[in-house]
Amino acid sequence: MKETASKHIESILKDYHWMINSIKILRDSMLDAGEGLTAQYDDEFAMPKAQGTTRDLVYKGTVRREKRYKKIAEYEEKVKLIQLLILLIEDDREGELLH
Repeated sequence: MKETASKHIESILKDYHWMINSIKILRDSMLDAGEGLTAQYDDEFAMPKAQGTTRDLVYKGTVRREKRYKKIAEYEEKVKLIQLLILLIEDDREGELLH
């Protein structure tokens, strides 16, 4: 059990800085919400649509953003875990390496 937990923490530590950067990039990419999602009204709009496909761009954008929010939350949980464990490090060298 301890070995599994330590491997999990080791994995998070390995990706710690990458996850922090990814959180920033994902949040920045979501600042332009709603731009270009207005449906087009032309000849293509009046044509029959294939069954089983969604043409609603707002819905697709919402689904995409929801996936990004979940990924951000997942990364934040892992980053918070490491930040809580930083307080337990007593060795100066290990603390500096982590920072």
